[in-house]
Amino acid sequence: MKALICLICILAMNTAAQQPSTSETAAQKLETWKQSRASLYMNEFGELGRYRDANSKLPSPAPGEKRVVFFGDSITDSWELAKYFPGKPYVNRGISAQTTSQMLVRFRQDVIDLKPKAVVILAGTNDIAGNSGPIALPDIEANLASMAELARVHHIAVVFSSVTPVHNFTEESKEFFATRPQAQILELNEWMKKYCAESQCVFLNYFAAMVDKQGMMKRELADDGLHPNPAGYALMVPLASSAIEKALAEQK
Repeated sequence: MKALICLICILAMNTAAQQPSTSETAAQKLETWKQSRASLYMNEFGELGRYRDANSKLPSPAPGEKRVVFFGDSITDSWELAKYFPGKPYVNRGISAQTTSQMLVRFRQDVIDLKPKAVVILAGTNDIAGNSGPIALPDIEANLASMAELARVHHIAVVFSSVTPVHNFTEESKEFFATRPQAQILELNEWMKKYCAESQCVFLNYFAAMVDKQGMMKRELADDGLHPNPAGYALMVPLASSAIEKALAEQK
């Protein structure tokens, strides 16, 4: 009997050893997903077609209008601005899954040409995950700095939003968590904070408001560990509003 128990234990250990870790599984799935987007990356890397028609139909800002463009990835793309900021002339130009490299390609079309008074940039989490390929933190920072410099040349106030935390409290959250190391999120956020202090930008610290004592996204703010749910967006609204007001005030 003891021999049988030992054999079962050994087989179980061998089976466990053969099972890929969450990180390995997440990496494999990410690579498969990237391969599925190869045609997009080769033919329309910046996805300029997403908002081309909408931009052509958007009238120029009315006199005195303080238009603000929210520019980002899926967190911005899914944000119903009219619902959360009723009556505000806010324009959503988020595209799900995009990285800063892609966003830089469309910055002129989707931000500058819309003549906003301010832009709220929320990006970086997909770069850290490697959505459009491996990229070093200094290169992410360079992309963000280029956006800010372009905006300032065109008299657009810049709000840099921190990368939000992630959690792994649910089954669906584990892959997002595995591909977004906390250390890299913290390092990129620290760079943004310093850059804003030195470059007349406003730093919007979503991370500090959304993180729990373990350094992860608060469970109640994101069902999948990354994308804010209604409670998450509700928390972000006053933070964004305050940052926008500050940016517009400093621009005068």
